[in-house]
Amino acid sequence: TLETEEQQRLRFQIELEFVQCLANPNYLNFLAQRGFFKDQSFINYLKYLQYWKEPEYVKFLMYPMCLYFLDLLQYEHFRREIVNAQCSKFIDDQAVLLWQHYTRR
Repeated sequence: TLETEEQQRLRFQIELEFVQCLANPNYLNFLAQRGFFKDQSFINYLKYLQYWKEPEYVKFLMYPMCLYFLDLLQYEHFRREIVNAQCSKFIDDQAVLLWQHYTRR
């Protein structure tokens, strides 16, 4: 069945919000600890979300770092490592340092 315009708009909003949540390493750790990254359907969904890298979609992103994490989530090794709280904390600390450096300019 075809989506109505309203359903398309709602799906766009939900997927936009979700893909931007991927910029948060603590959220990635949350997903990993609950087994989402072991679910092939969820992994397929992450592959599907790569359309956000296209110019007509990327312009809507407020947190472009989410695309970097979306890329990393395509790798099983990263999905296994992000379950470790120390890993997500290290990534989070590095992101904060990056933002501090660039906001000083």
